[in-house]
Amino acid sequence: SGAKNAAVAIIPAALLVDGVCRIENIPQISDVTLFFSILDELGARVRVLNQHAVEIDCRTVRSTHPSYDMARRIRASYYLLGALLGRFGEATVAMPGGCNFGVRPIDQHVKGFRAMGAEVTEGNFVHAAAKGGRLSGANVYMDVVSVGATMNIMMAAVLADGTTTIENAAKEPHIVDLANFLNSMGADIRGAGTDVIKIHGVDILHGTDSIRIKGVERLSGGTYCIIPDQIEAGTYMAAVAATGGQLLIRNIIPKHMDSLTAKLDEMNVTIEEHDDSIRVTANRPLHCANVKTMSYPGFPTDLQPQIAALLSVCQGQSVITENVWDNRYQYIDELRKMGAQVQIDGRIARIDGIPRLTGANVSATDL
Repeated sequence: SGAKNAAVAIIPAALLVDGVCRIENIPQISDVTLFFSILDELGARVRVLNQHAVEIDCRTVRSTHPSYDMARRIRASYYLLGALLGRFGEATVAMPGGCNFGVRPIDQHVKGFRAMGAEVTEGNFVHAAAKGGRLSGANVYMDVVSVGATMNIMMAAVLADGTTTIENAAKEPHIVDLANFLNSMGADIRGAGTDVIKIHGVDILHGTDSIRIKGVERLSGGTYCIIPDQIEAGTYMAAVAATGGQLLIRNIIPKHMDSLTAKLDEMNVTIEEHDDSIRVTANRPLHCANVKTMSYPGFPTDLQPQIAALLSVCQGQSVITENVWDNRYQYIDELRKMGAQVQIDGRIARIDGIPRLTGANVSATDL
């Protein structure tokens, strides 16, 4: 499917475009559906073309204040701040909710907005307003590497007056995807995927397509296809390694899977990479491994539960160190119901592999 973490940024980024955006490879998830409802409430025209494609026209948006109830239901609602602030010079958005595995401060987002000349107040809502109605380019140094803040500041900066430089930026594939989407609509973003991103502000985003209305040619937005979801792909890869057999996974970007591929190879799993697919062959015995979650290109925290399930049936003792989120081991009690031998000490999980797990009634504690 399309990458969830890219989709939940690209869809609100359509607010920045003065035209019709056609976005393809949309994942079928509740966050996406909720974003469509939020855009509709703000005045956008959202036309679902099929299961994986949508047209969004934000020329009719008049409100910069999405409803409290809808914004609170989705963590990624904070992307509305950057998009609305960049387009209209102001935004009022409820503090984000969403999945439950750690505190998600937005201090780096706010730091970036303030550096570009916005006045920001925080409470149940975050209110941001640009002095003079338009943001100004600025140098923003991220105190910590933050994917959300990198993407939010990038969105706010594309229509700003002047150049914005984000230093110590996050480098995840979905950041590159957002930059590619915005650039395809007329933005000027360079360096996405590195730790320094430069955004040269432009006057308008309109895409590259044109239509003729009553003999007059007008720009009408553009078409963009979201990248494949590396977490979904990695879940399939871990699953076939754990259960045995062979699987060919299509519509995948092998480069995005390098950190998982390296660990699976270490565990005696055979990986064959092709242009847009990966073949996984599970060999026996499976070997133990040590895993540390890190920002991209390190091992992703969203694949940590999947690799733990796999390591629970590998020979020997494995160690997982969670370096991204607190409280990310809630699922371990559920895995223990299935026979897994796991000990938790803060951010470290020690897993003693057993031959196989057994069936049990379990609950999903977070995503």
